[in-house]
Amino acid sequence: MRAIVVALLLAVPLSAQTRKPPARKPAPPVVALKKVVPEVICPTPLGVGLKTKVTYCEVMAGRDPAGGVLIPIPSHKGPATLSFDLHNLHLYSEEQVKAKRAFSRYTATIGVLTMDNTLISRAIVQSEFRTAVDLVDRVGGGAGPGGAKAVAPTGTEPITISIPEGEEQVSLLGEKLMVERIDGTAAYTQAGRPIAVISNVALEYKPGPPPRKPKR
Repeated sequence: MRAIVVALLLAVPLSAQTRKPPARKPAPPVVALKKVVPEVICPTPLGVGLKTKVTYCEVMAGRDPAGGVLIPIPSHKGPATLSFDLHNLHLYSEEQVKAKRAFSRYTATIGVLTMDNTLISRAIVQSEFRTAVDLVDRVGGGAGPGGAKAVAPTGTEPITISIPEGEEQVSLLGEKLMVERIDGTAAYTQAGRPIAVISNVALEYKPGPPPRKPKR
């Protein structure tokens, strides 16, 4: 029996007896997510909050993405995450508040589109106004007390939207605003009308590869 085992061992090539397991390939480096505040192109800025110092931008109704609120998207691998706060816009009147006639319920809908007018997603904010405590902030640059404007953001809805890989810029356009007041209900969709307000825009993404250098 021992002779048979020895014969079998001798029959196995030496290379097979000493073969090393294949070397493991190193794992690809983990690319950390990057979070930035993009340079938003806002055609209709509302202004800066007197208390929060946050910048507010109006989102107007329209059909052409080039005329919306433009947000550049850095080169990214996989989807990028766009986030912002969405607010309604209220025309504040101290007289109406004192008369208990300031009640308003707003429902604003905006679209996030690619530059070729493809809808990526919609965002909606619904809120009610009764008194000044329902305002998110007062905005500077007006003739009101403390230099406040009469219009101000009210209600806050945090929005998070996934932007597909390859998109270099997106546009925010207003679609529809429903307003319910004591004296009735109205809907607004006409181009050029303020539909909502955004603030605190941010982007989180995995950086894409650097652009290739042209061959000489």
